[in-house]
Amino acid sequence: MGKLSVIGGGLAGSEAAYQLARRGHDVILHEMRPVTGTAAHKTDRLAELVCSNTFKSTEITNAHGLLKAEMRLLGSMILECADAARVAAGSALAVDRDIFAGAVTARVESETRITVVREEIISISSPSIVATGPLTSDSLASAIRQRLGQDSLAFYDAIAPIVARESIDDSKVFRASRYDKETSAIADDGGAYLNCPMTREEYDAFLDALTTADQHHGHDFDEAPYFEGCMPIEVAAARGRDTLRFGPMKPVGLRDPRTGREAYAIVQLRQEDRAGRMWNLVGFQTRLRIPEQQRVFKMIPGLADAEFLRYGSIHRNSYLNSPAALDETLSAKDDANLMFAGQLTGVEGYTESSATGLLAGINLARKIEGLPPVIPPPTTMLGALYRYIRECDPKHFQPMNANFGLLDDLPQPVRDKKKKREIFAERALNEMKAWMSVHSLDSRSSRPESAPGDPARLVLAASLREDAASLLRRGSSRRDPLASPSADQ
Repeated sequence: MGKLSVIGGGLAGSEAAYQLARRGHDVILHEMRPVTGTAAHKTDRLAELVCSNTFKSTEITNAHGLLKAEMRLLGSMILECADAARVAAGSALAVDRDIFAGAVTARVESETRITVVREEIISISSPSIVATGPLTSDSLASAIRQRLGQDSLAFYDAIAPIVARESIDDSKVFRASRYDKETSAIADDGGAYLNCPMTREEYDAFLDALTTADQHHGHDFDEAPYFEGCMPIEVAAARGRDTLRFGPMKPVGLRDPRTGREAYAIVQLRQEDRAGRMWNLVGFQTRLRIPEQQRVFKMIPGLADAEFLRYGSIHRNSYLNSPAALDETLSAKDDANLMFAGQLTGVEGYTESSATGLLAGINLARKIEGLPPVIPPPTTMLGALYRYIRECDPKHFQPMNANFGLLDDLPQPVRDKKKKREIFAERALNEMKAWMSVHSLDSRSSRPESAPGDPARLVLAASLREDAASLLRRGSSRRDPLASPSADQ
């Protein structure tokens, strides 16, 4: 058989191509950038992160952390690159997005079995994995709809602003991680996050300004169904005066060392780059116009003189009605070798997208080798995500991210939430290992999981950073990924 095709060089596509190559298959990875751009991407690098810079929690008692642990067992290349690009962010796996994208690009391009072709694909054929993500080009989206006989759904993601560290007033903020949790060895002693505490009066004034600020409205914007995890801050605020205090601005677990008390509300800033020069307003995805972002967000304590390195913005996302259009392995129902992966399938989040790419790569390799495709049991987070997509009512299908509600319940009720999650995690990892053993799966590319300071991991991280730096020096970036958009964008 000739070379296999993977369409889309994002997280899922890069992971899928890598898994196929490591299993002995020749792959053409098609990426349309920079020949054809998107509304959100700024560079031509593979796996460029256009929204947040975090893959969320690393703790296995968190659903996202558990999914990562399962992916590590399967040998995820994306997570190895994320580890190498990690920046301090409490218990979250946040990355320097330039180092991360550079590392993924270098890793994929160094694989002799992978050929990266820069071109826009406007038709699909088999065998292939389509992983073009939420910003699939109009031409390819039309071809997919024609091929599958299903219309795509659409919603809008919102991107949070980034401010310069030197412009933040340290007399108004304090460093801390929620409940003092920190799993990164490179975090500041005081905690990974910068916290901007608000009094009730400051919160009320901020909320009034936020909910009355001028917003950018796209075509048919109000009819677009938001995914909860990417809801613009002003849309959430309009739901009620306490919505933000129980959401992205919740103060619990963050005691101000200067007062010894929790604030009425808190805005958290998370480090974006390894050098600590850029800080992201956590949960502040927005569609406010740029002058309004400057006016409203500078009301946050500590940000009165903030320099915005990136303003919040919006872009359209598309995803398939997978329960209606695809089978249980996310393949076309009439062609098992035409597979789909990533956010296009209706999973939401970086980790989830990467995970579907990983499994798609494994399964297409198995199909080509004459073996049946496999899906982890629904007691694992990865298997539970696949079950959700398979069993969801097509009439009400919406994107889903990893959460413990997807898992099969425990045989015996456990009242303690923390203990219940610990049991969930232990069961999931044990059953993932057993499933891998039954199907003779190994990670192929996996390295033993290690602590942040483990010498082997540090060597790998240094190697990937060197590869990424070399790629950047060659001029892979066509445009500064943090260049502020003009006021008319």
